[in-house]
Amino acid sequence: MSNFLKQWGEAAFTTAGFFWMALWAFALGYVISSMIQIFVTEKKMQQTMGGKESKGVLLGSFFGFISSSCSFAALASTKSLFKKGASFVSSIAFLLASTNLVIELGIIISIFLGWQFVVGEYAGGILLIGISWMLIRLINPKKLIENARKNLGKNEEDTDESDQSWKQKMKSEESWAKVAKQYGMEWKMVWKDVTVGFTIAGIVAAFVPDAWFQTLFVGTGNGNADFTFFEILEHILVGPVAAFITFIGSMGNIPLAALLFGKGVSFAGVMAFIFSDLVVFPILRINAKYYGWKMSLFILFLLFTALVGASLILHYAFDFLSFLPDPSQVSVQDSDYFKINYTFFLNLAFLTISGYLIYLGFFKRKDIMHMKEMAPKSKTLENVLKYAAFSCFIWLAGGLIVKFFV
Repeated sequence: MSNFLKQWGEAAFTTAGFFWMALWAFALGYVISSMIQIFVTEKKMQQTMGGKESKGVLLGSFFGFISSSCSFAALASTKSLFKKGASFVSSIAFLLASTNLVIELGIIISIFLGWQFVVGEYAGGILLIGISWMLIRLINPKKLIENARKNLGKNEEDTDESDQSWKQKMKSEESWAKVAKQYGMEWKMVWKDVTVGFTIAGIVAAFVPDAWFQTLFVGTGNGNADFTFFEILEHILVGPVAAFITFIGSMGNIPLAALLFGKGVSFAGVMAFIFSDLVVFPILRINAKYYGWKMSLFILFLLFTALVGASLILHYAFDFLSFLPDPSQVSVQDSDYFKINYTFFLNLAFLTISGYLIYLGFFKRKDIMHMKEMAPKSKTLENVLKYAAFSCFIWLAGGLIVKFFV
């Protein structure tokens, strides 16, 4: 019993440390994301993405890069862009960029995994887009694309978007109030996923023995990183399975990805795990609602094939360049999370900024309305996540009490 209590306390403390390490990065990323989403309108995006294919892919990738990292927001934006005239391939580029190339994800990865994984994330995002583009050109699914457009229908009203320039908007208190509203929405979209994801990572770090990882990911635990091709391929295929079981979004999954790498999972397997947020069942179901099941399954095939290819290319390219990171550089169980350093001061700064945005958007300018379309989430899944998140808070509170007072 005493051993369980000790592990409980360590798990809760590790999770709290994860939150503290990542807090400023979340806030910085969502402030930047919120500003861009208010000052660069979706209407202006879709107007430029329906022309020449190569230009559409580049613009789709760029607009995805400056958008939100939330998978559900990305799905809704992708659907809207595709419906309003963006080509299918540029829409897929936007979807992949908005979940793999976004600023806030890179910041979180740099904190937990290091620069090699940041490079891998952005290079991999470009590879995902390139491989998907190549597959679309080879398969040329014209009939599927036509049916998908028909399936979307024509009864959606366009949102009223201001013709003000971004410079004019930046001088307007109303625009900044919308930024504040969007910032609140960003947190509302991810708080459950992040809470559950970080808590799972803490629990796994404290309770799950290394032997479990060695069974799930073949070849780990041998003391070196000289994996065979088939071991690397197995890691890449198992990574999405692990992501499916812990479907908590890419932002919440990063501490768990760090834990996997620290336990000896290959670079390719960890990258596949991070890339997997668009190949899980809730995403498949939403795409089916938008475009029909045939197109949804085609998108799943497209993204999964791209994921496998990108992870393999990254692993061997990094190996060739001697850039493969060392698992010993990743330590997710650091007892000194809360020391007075740059993290402490950055957290104070961004807590202050967050407080001002909450005051501006939800108290001073309550009259400002701002609604961004979201993909139709499953009510059952959302309720499960909500109650899981509340359970996590109880678990964390109990664990911290045990660690410091028992």
